[in-house]
Amino acid sequence: MNYLTNALDLILGVVFGALVTLFVLRLLAEAFRADFHNPICQFLYRFTNPVLRPLRKVLPTVRRVNTGALLIVVVLECLKWLVRAALAGVMPSPVGLVIVGIADTLDFFLLTWIVLVFAWSLMSMFATDRYHPVARLISSLAEPLVRPLRGRMNLGGLDFSPTVVLLGLFLARILVARPLQDLGLRMFLGG
Repeated sequence: MNYLTNALDLILGVVFGALVTLFVLRLLAEAFRADFHNPICQFLYRFTNPVLRPLRKVLPTVRRVNTGALLIVVVLECLKWLVRAALAGVMPSPVGLVIVGIADTLDFFLLTWIVLVFAWSLMSMFATDRYHPVARLISSLAEPLVRPLRGRMNLGGLDFSPTVVLLGLFLARILVARPLQDLGLRMFLGG
């Protein structure tokens, strides 16, 4: 039975991870004004619009942040933990469930930015097609994080601003997201 639970947990992680990724990328694409003519952005908008369109009437966009997409991400993370609790036969605390969902959402955003900044810095080191849809999307989502430090972290002709941003993102995961996850899990399990 434990093998079956592990397999179901893996499938659960992949399915919810894919859905969360779509809504996180949609939220980031809107927030950083990614090119709508990019085929990847069009896919994101087309796939997420049926869910987000009704929410726009209730939850407005605040400072370019699609609050409906943010709510969907938190709800998906909470649902993932609720299903995991059901598989384990545990009755979770509602407050702990919400805190774990918020912590996982924060951690997912930080991890997404880590991947984007790392991919962006790799693309800048190698000859890549800057007009490729993936390259354009990565640039539009990662560059705003690196731009404030650009040119200030040069040493010997090398720009270390992506490294400083990555370090900051890793520290935020360790010092902010993980303690919040631990608190939420303790409350989630009722301890």
